[in-house]
Amino acid sequence: MKTRRHFLKCLSLIPLAASGCATWARDTTARWVNDIHSKLNRTRVARIHQPRSLYELRCIVQQASAQGQKISICGGRHAMGGQQFGTGTQLIDVNALNRIRMFNRKEGLLEVEAGIQWPELIEQLLELQQDESVPWTIAQKQTGADRLTVGGALAANIHSRGLTMQPIISNVASFEILLANGEVKRCSRSENTELFKLAIGGYGLFGIITTVRLQLVRRKKLQRRVELSSVDGLMNRFETAINEGALYGDFQFSIDPANEDFLRSGILSVYYPADFDTPMNATRQQLDADIWNQLLLLAHTDKSKAFQLYSDFYRQTDGQLYWSDEHQMNSYSDDYHIHIDEQMGCKHPGSEMITEIYVPRHRLAEFMTNAAADFRANDVDVIYGTIRLIEKDDESYLAWARQDYACIIFNLHINHTEQHIAHSAEAFRRLIDIAISLGGSYYLTYHRWATKAQLLRCYPQFTQFLSEKKVYDPEERFQSDWYRHNKKLLQS
Repeated sequence: MKTRRHFLKCLSLIPLAASGCATWARDTTARWVNDIHSKLNRTRVARIHQPRSLYELRCIVQQASAQGQKISICGGRHAMGGQQFGTGTQLIDVNALNRIRMFNRKEGLLEVEAGIQWPELIEQLLELQQDESVPWTIAQKQTGADRLTVGGALAANIHSRGLTMQPIISNVASFEILLANGEVKRCSRSENTELFKLAIGGYGLFGIITTVRLQLVRRKKLQRRVELSSVDGLMNRFETAINEGALYGDFQFSIDPANEDFLRSGILSVYYPADFDTPMNATRQQLDADIWNQLLLLAHTDKSKAFQLYSDFYRQTDGQLYWSDEHQMNSYSDDYHIHIDEQMGCKHPGSEMITEIYVPRHRLAEFMTNAAADFRANDVDVIYGTIRLIEKDDESYLAWARQDYACIIFNLHINHTEQHIAHSAEAFRRLIDIAISLGGSYYLTYHRWATKAQLLRCYPQFTQFLSEKKVYDPEERFQSDWYRHNKKLLQS
């Protein structure tokens, strides 16, 4: 007997046919996907969609709704916590939604489709301003890798190495988002404000961000200054650099636990504005992919040598000039760890997993002392690490920058065995505990190994965040393994 629900479901298909949306052919072949960096998120999705227009995107969402299918959203595939994939979901890959929609030269506003990646955005933006003596450009992007989407940057509310910057929400004028019911809403600080705050840093759970309007800044010429430093005086050194006008900077720390300076000494690089007419260096030392891959191999086999070579290279770049957008670009080789595994003759594949920890700035040295002791005691393998600054985010709902923090990023090596993955998960949880003991927190993006107590201590609004998701997406159309994990975790 046909039920009322069955009738309504059939009725909901009528607008799809009327609008011209093609229905999906029956496809029982599941697709396997994974994140690029850690490769610890191998996920079987029902189907991968690559829409090229808002119309195609809306059709996919409408059909998924009509068929009771769940949707996940991916871009550059670098998120490591399971936010971009959902087991059994219809996976929407937004990379083909990559056009510039509007550029307001007078006000420095750029509207792009959310699937555009940073290299294309910057290149096309500069091409549009070849006649401009001082062109507009981006204020910030995430560092470490470039081929990530702007929509993904909003979903994770990323940050850069800016010394006095808030997360990227501060650079967003507005965006458009496709909701589960097929409606497109424009969100800004004056329009659909609640959704603006929820969706930035909302990990794709409220809908699909389709376009982003960024507030640009004027392109600057910067001079890099490099010095050896230590975490003991790092906050004072950063403060001095800021007072002198520095705009960007970070600190790469030593990684060999056998040395006394483990997680303490490092290379400090800060970037000061230079006169726009100053000629660029005729030749310039650059950390290209080949050099970076060599350093990565050494970080696995000879950590002291790796750090020494890195330090020597960076000190040679002292005084070099860079454009303010260019210096934020990074070399990253997909699948680099396959070659490391081969050269090391590893029995099991490996990778690096990232975590990002936040502590009050005056507690940084104490945190690094405790982390070093923990890593030595528990044989934790650090491959790379950096320290940056972040200003308080007072806008996003699920804000990770609850105050002005020091940000500590660790790349830890993980062998892909059950035992070693568990060992690494414990290390990440201990780092969170150390941060909490000092009034700090952690970034949700990189893994889902935090305990329920840690999650609620660092994000006390998380339960309400999930409730807000149900307000905008009552059928939970947009899902991910990260969402399912945390929902289950809070129910435990």
